[in-house]
Amino acid sequence: MPIYEYQCKSCGHEFEAIQKITDAPLKECPACGVPELNKLVSAAGFRLKGGGWYETDFKTSKDKKKNLAGDSSESKSESSSKKETQKSTAETAS
Repeated sequence: MPIYEYQCKSCGHEFEAIQKITDAPLKECPACGVPELNKLVSAAGFRLKGGGWYETDFKTSKDKKKNLAGDSSESKSESSSKKETQKSTAETAS
């Protein structure tokens, strides 16, 4: 469902509301109760509800190899650079 932004002309209160596209715009301000709300123009926001929305759902087989938690190539290079730093620190201290 889309997330819409509103601002009250009377008190200046701004807030967001989750509404269906077919719902009528809100009119009454929740802060002051005056019916002077304006729907603001903003970037479209929406919420994906329900199960089954995963980062890897729409990736190609080549892209799926990226961003894996246990990627061996990244972890090996990071651990070797840490070991080199530790060696140089130890040599400097002696």
